[in-house]
Amino acid sequence: MPSALFVVSEEGYWGEECVEPLTTLDSEGFDLTVATPSGDEPVVDERSIDPEQVGEETAERVREVHDSDPRMNDPVSVTDVEAADYDAVVFPGGHGTEWDVNQDTHARRLLRNAVAGDSGTALVVCHAVGILAWTRNEDGDFLVDGRDVTGFPNEWEAGIVDDQDRMPDGRKLPYWVADEVEAAGGNFDPELDADTSVTVDGDLVTARGPESSSAAARTLLAELDA
Repeated sequence: MPSALFVVSEEGYWGEECVEPLTTLDSEGFDLTVATPSGDEPVVDERSIDPEQVGEETAERVREVHDSDPRMNDPVSVTDVEAADYDAVVFPGGHGTEWDVNQDTHARRLLRNAVAGDSGTALVVCHAVGILAWTRNEDGDFLVDGRDVTGFPNEWEAGIVDDQDRMPDGRKLPYWVADEVEAAGGNFDPELDADTSVTVDGDLVTARGPESSSAAARTLLAELDA
């Protein structure tokens, strides 16, 4: 049975970016495990379950999975899992990842080993792409250096934060994903003229944002020959 590990934020994951790949892989018979930085339950970004923001259907679907899926309700800690035990490691996005997943040593280890392994693949979505700015390979070089990636664009971030980089909830955004990934050597292109954006570079699959979640899940399946 194929397997996948989801590394989900405790500071606010974006619902669709987690639920879409989770349910897609589930429907294909994957054995799924959810991990969070500390092993506490993941926290959903309230904006991603607001019908006025995402529509009633998406909001209801995300709420149902978040509230009732046993894997989401009983996660393991990233300290207790290894990428080699899974066919894929998935990093859903959401602004919350900037405060925990992207900065977590063990989460970065999982990403590095998933991409470096003989058979593993990593899917990184939206703000979680920021983890690439701090993940290094075994030689100490940035994992993203020279790779083609997509992710949450500055053009969209500018419409969310204020002039002091504060989020709508008052938290100050610590960095902008595109800037940090480019500084680490990534070839960052969010394909703003396209409806969706998913980029494959070796065993690394990246996706731009919520509207690319479904395409990202299908691309991951294709890469795994599922």
